[in-house]
Amino acid sequence: MTRKPKILITNDDGIFAPGLRSLWQALLNYADLSIVAPADDTSGAGAGITLKTPLRLDAVPWEHGTRAWKVNGKPADCVKLALGILSEKPDLIVSGINRGSNSGRTIFCSGTVGGVIEGALRKIPGIAFSCEDSDEPDFSALQRHVLAIVQHVMEHPIPLGTLFNVNFPDLSKPLQGYKFARQGQGFWIDSPDERIHPTEGTPYFWLGGKWEHHEESRDSDVSLLKEGYITVVPIRVDELTHHGLIESHKELLEQKLNRSFE
Repeated sequence: MTRKPKILITNDDGIFAPGLRSLWQALLNYADLSIVAPADDTSGAGAGITLKTPLRLDAVPWEHGTRAWKVNGKPADCVKLALGILSEKPDLIVSGINRGSNSGRTIFCSGTVGGVIEGALRKIPGIAFSCEDSDEPDFSALQRHVLAIVQHVMEHPIPLGTLFNVNFPDLSKPLQGYKFARQGQGFWIDSPDERIHPTEGTPYFWLGGKWEHHEESRDSDVSLLKEGYITVVPIRVDELTHHGLIESHKELLEQKLNRSFE
């Protein structure tokens, strides 16, 4: 009997989010699944972890024998705790399906991506799934695509320290197919909204934000999503060094700054 792959599921919208349930349903018959996800919505958590609040890991009843836990923390916390309680290291970590896209440079604040980054740093490949439709997307329509991408990664392993960032376009229009893409340049910039506390008279802020448009290449995820394609972007997190800058600045920096040691 062929061994089923062991897959850990997490997200940042919370364990009871419809996107996570659709992700679970898509993979139920394919893999041995475990779920460790935030108890509540932690959107915007990025790869952050919880250091000043005790973490709770509470079992959640789930169908078909799937083991599930909720955590009062962030997606990266969930992965850390999962790797401590699971008897075997997962073959893959999948996160999502997020309500709202994580294209371009939004990955730096995305908790959906942050969960799989935590795994990638521990040499576990991962896939982050997000959908551009942020209202009430029909995630069930994406299940066959989730399964197809997961099967591809299991059959054609990606390098350790790498993850796939997958975004589905607006589901109100027909899907055009899959595109292996490069990361776009767009991201959400801060747009603080200052308000005055009604009783204390002191200012407070809703951080908010607006999309910062950039001139995008035709093969970027931002551009291809607009054309109706499912985008798959390979992201490396094991090596972030700018090697070109080392080559151009190494001698200059070391000669100048090392004078203080003479």
